[in-house]
Formats: sequence, C-alpha cells, structure tokens
Amino acid sequence: MTYRAPVESILFLLRSVLDYREVSATERFRDASDDACAAILGEAAKLSETELAPLNRTGDRQPPELENGVVRCPPGFLEAYRAIADGGWVGISAAPDYGGMGLPVTLQMAVGEMMSSACLALALNPLMTQGQIGALERHGDEPQRRLYLPHLISGAWTGTMNLTEPQAGSDVGALRCRAEPNEDGSHAITGQKSFISWGDHDLAENICHLVLARLPGSPAGTRGISMFIVPKFLPDPNGRPGVRNALGPVSLEKKLGMHGSPTAAMHFDGATGWLVGEPGRGLAAMFTMMNHARLGVAAQGVGVAESATQAATAYALERVQGRSGIEGGSGTILDHADVRRMILQMMTLTRAARAICLDTAISLDMAEATGAESWAARAAFLTPVAKGFCTDAGSEVADLGIQVHGGAGYIEETGVAQYWRDVRVTRIYEGTNGIQAGDLVGRKLDDGGRAARSLLNEVAGTVAVARKMSSGTDAGGLERSARALETAMRAVAVATSRLAAQVHGSHRGAGAAAYLRSVALTLGGHYLLKGALSDLASATDRRLAESFCARLLPEAAMLAEVAGSGSRDLYALSPAELAGEVGI
Repeated sequence: MTYRAPVESILFLLRSVLDYREVSATERFRDASDDACAAILGEAAKLSETELAPLNRTGDRQPPELENGVVRCPPGFLEAYRAIADGGWVGISAAPDYGGMGLPVTLQMAVGEMMSSACLALALNPLMTQGQIGALERHGDEPQRRLYLPHLISGAWTGTMNLTEPQAGSDVGALRCRAEPNEDGSHAITGQKSFISWGDHDLAENICHLVLARLPGSPAGTRGISMFIVPKFLPDPNGRPGVRNALGPVSLEKKLGMHGSPTAAMHFDGATGWLVGEPGRGLAAMFTMMNHARLGVAAQGVGVAESATQAATAYALERVQGRSGIEGGSGTILDHADVRRMILQMMTLTRAARAICLDTAISLDMAEATGAESWAARAAFLTPVAKGFCTDAGSEVADLGIQVHGGAGYIEETGVAQYWRDVRVTRIYEGTNGIQAGDLVGRKLDDGGRAARSLLNEVAGTVAVARKMSSGTDAGGLERSARALETAMRAVAVATSRLAAQVHGSHRGAGAAAYLRSVALTLGGHYLLKGALSDLASATDRRLAESFCARLLPEAAMLAEVAGSGSRDLYALSPAELAGEVGI
C-alpha cells in the first residue's frame, strides 16, 4: 500500500496534548511557530511519501555491495539522499552559524519519524550525521566546527560513530583501538570497529568517523577513552576532500533486516584523526551523539509502527474471510473481534509511543531554551523510556501486523515482514533496551524519584480533569478511563519509591524492564486521555483513548508490582543448574 505521512496526528499531539507552544514561545525558538511547524511537516511528508517510500522495498531486495573497498548503495538511494540534503533536512536543528536551520529537536524527531516510516534504511544515514553535528557543536573546538559542520549540515559529508569492537560491545571500556600522537598534533588511529552503520557508501563526497580510542598510557576502563574525528578523505587546505585516509570497510554485515543500510566492519591502519574534546573524556563526549541517537531511534520505532499499522488496517479493510461477527459489518476480517483487537492495539501503541518520543524532544528543547534544570531532568528521565518503549512498541506493532495478514504476512511478497525485520535492531543498538531500563532505575532514580514523581503529578492532573468532565454524555467511558489511569499512576508511584530506596543493584535491575514499560504505559494513558479531553478531539480520538485505557493500561499496575519485587527468583538457580536445564 502507499504510505501516508500522519501529519494531522502529529499536529494534534503538538497542539492539544504536548503544549508545543511553550517551545515556540521561547526566544530561542521564536521562529518555530505553529504555522511554520505545519508547513515544515507538510514538506517533509511530501518528501517521505514521494521520494523515500518507493525505495523501501528496493533497499531490502537490492542491498549495498562492497566493491574494491567502496560500498555501492541500492538504486535510487543517491537521488533520494540528495533530496534530503538539498532540502536542508540534515541540518534542521543544527546551529544557524554553520548553515543549520536552528529549529527545535521536536520538529527534527517528527520529520525523522516520517522518513523512518518511508524508508528506515536510508533515514538512518542523516540520523547518524545529525548526532555527529550535535557532538561537534558541543565538544569540538572552533577550527573543527568551522571545517566540519558546514559540510555535515549541508549533507555533502556524512557522519558515523565508531564505538563497538569485536571484544567490546556494550562494555565500551574494553575497547583496544589506539591513538598515537603525530608531530603535527594529529593522531594515528589503529584498530578494528564493528557494526558501523553507514560506515561506507557512495552517497556523499566524504564520511567523517567519530572514533573512540586510547591514548598512550591511558588508564584501563572508560576513563582512558578519548574521541577523535577521522575523515575518509583528509581535507585539503581549502576544506575539500583530499587524499584517502588509511581506513576503510573490511566487510558488510549480512543482517536480519534493514538490508538497504550498509553496516560495516571498519579497519583503521594508522589513519589520521584529531582529538575532539578533552583527553580521557571521549565517552562523555560520545554520549552527546548517543543520546541524540537514542531519541532518533525511538522515532524510528514509531515510524515503523505507523507504517505497519497503515498496512494492516488497509489489508483488514479489504480481506474477506469467514462470516461477519457483527450486524451491519463490512464483511471483511475487520469485523472479527480478534482482528479488531489487534488493529486497535497497533493504533493506540503507535499513538502512545509517538507522544512519548515528542514529549521527550519538547523537554530537550525547553531545557536548551530556558536552561532550567527541571526541564533537563525531565528529558533525562524520559530518554530511556522513549528509546526502550518506542522500539519495543515498533517491534510489537510490526509483529501484530504480520498476524493481521495471517499466512500472507509470513510471505515476503506482501512486504509486511520487512517492517518487523527492519525494526528489530532498534531494540539492540544505541544501548540495548535492557541497558535503557537499567539506566532508568539506576541513574535516573538516584534523585530519589523526583523526576518520576513530577511526571506522575502531570498524570494526576489529567485524571482530575477527566473526573471533572465525566458528567457529560460519555461519562461512563471517561470515568472508566480516569479510574484505570489513576490505578496505574498509583502503582507506578509505589514502585518508584521502592526502587529508589533499594541500594542493591541487582534488585533494581531485576525490575528495570517492568518498571520502564509500566511508566511508559501510564504516560501513554495520560497522553491519549488528555488528547480525548481536548476541544479538538474527534470521536476517533476518544474511542482510541478508551480502548487503550481499558485493554493496555491495566498491564501497568501489574508490571509496577513486578518492578518492586526484587531479584531473588532470578538468582535462585545456579549457572550449573541453568546449564543442566538446557542440556549443556
């Protein structure tokens, strides 16, 4: 089916649920008015629908190839990438001093969602560059910013991040890549890097790698890591790509999905690079790029969920199978209760995930615009929730989409299996979702739960408004939804207190995944119910909110109970007993 960008759904969220006007009311983002927002999203929708979406199947079926040390991309990718770059979409939130638009991250995430819906493999390319732009803006010196940022922002050059090594995945402190000082102030970078998204390609004239490596004599662990910028082609005195650097792709990974995106194993053989930021502070500098990428990956999860939902709904509206279970039905499988259940679950999970992603972005924008610690704390708490929940939701929705299609969903020709194959990796990269959950119950609750309780106070406000408005024609639905939301809110509050009080790391970690999802579902109920209470809400908005609160939100209270129950059961069996259970 043809992808349709959900511009109206995004605008409804920004106008009626998430108070985007707070962002545009700041001096920093005064040019990002509601009208400007609508115009920008409309143009991004056209690009996504017409230029990117037709390439989604192409990239899946004709993946990039490594030829003589150069990666050749699928047909049509070059033209589509040029449309992204020429439209200024790479630098949408970058600093105007270097050619960026300086718009809110909120708009960048909304655009990123649409591009990811249309062609996730290609959309990953500008996402990586945007993260590098942010890292250089914050940690690069002025000569580095002047040299690299204009090219990255224009899309003439692209960016990657190089952390993972064969022996160092999530444990970045185990990396061995080394950086030897050169006499001219540069460094010779030597080592192997694995799983580098868009590590090489033929879409741009240069590729800039941010590489984590160790200086001589640096201590073991993360404290000894520094960050370097290592371009594929060394810039000449005029800032143009010059001689080829001593680096390149060794191979391309054969992946479950996202076939159109080249994921390379990279080799650096004394490649020339320059230190970015302070020696030994490389991981902290790289986290600027990683945190941006985590929110961008959340938008990827939402984007794939939207595409899978559109495809499944279209199929259910036309597929005739069995007798209709309702009087006056359409005669299609959408009449069947279980299909209807799955479609509504897909729709409401997608809406909840989108709201969490955009609310996180708004918090980041407000933190930048105001400098207020409260906004920064809110963004910090929401970021792992967004990355974890939105990518889980993307996988869940894509899986449901296959189920709605039945046997046809398991056949590659229908295209819906690709959504699941493509989105599955989003739960793994930029920090697995287990790492996100551990961060949430670890560092993010080290404030005693203040940031969490502040968000729960917002939820309580929605419950109060729903109760006040429940005297109208839809009193029963509103009251039931408010009651479900209040139950979830109270359960999460108890879990927050329990987890914040626990000092044993394994106890927190054992409940981390359950806690993250319970928080996300509670926030999802809050957003959907708040939207249903809006003057701009349609009957569809109200019915979807009621469905989410009735069928998905009750899970939050159960998960919150699990979150605070400790780790005894997880460690009750010894490694030997576990090995024996599977016959090892």
